[in-house]
Amino acid sequence: MSMDREYIDSLWQRAVFTLGSAKINLIRDSDLAANRAYYAAFYAVSALFAGENRFFKKHSGVRSAVYAELVHTGRWKKELGDDYRNLMELREVADYGVLQHATKEEAQEAIDRSERILIAVHEAQPDIFPLDAQAEHGKSG
Repeated sequence: MSMDREYIDSLWQRAVFTLGSAKINLIRDSDLAANRAYYAAFYAVSALFAGENRFFKKHSGVRSAVYAELVHTGRWKKELGDDYRNLMELREVADYGVLQHATKEEAQEAIDRSERILIAVHEAQPDIFPLDAQAEHGKSG
């Protein structure tokens, strides 16, 4: 396995596991669930772009690329781009809002948005981005 493929696989695994973490944390910590939902989408999109030899140093660069390279080219519907933007905005409230927090309902919607993004990445290349990354990579627990 090449280093590039290992890196891509690692990002994808992290995306799948982080989405699971968002779901687990929803009951007790909406801010953490919103954070994890965003990061799951961030890792998934980063894996997709890494497979195309595109790498970003800033979260804003990934967001811009989602619109420029996925939405505006017709690879993704506009709603998926909006999902990504909304995830990013809620994560900023969840992480940095002093008096404002993600509600449980907002965190659940973030999880739903993140799931849609992971499914879109999976559908782009199902052999590279399996939805059950844990089984695919022979990991346990």
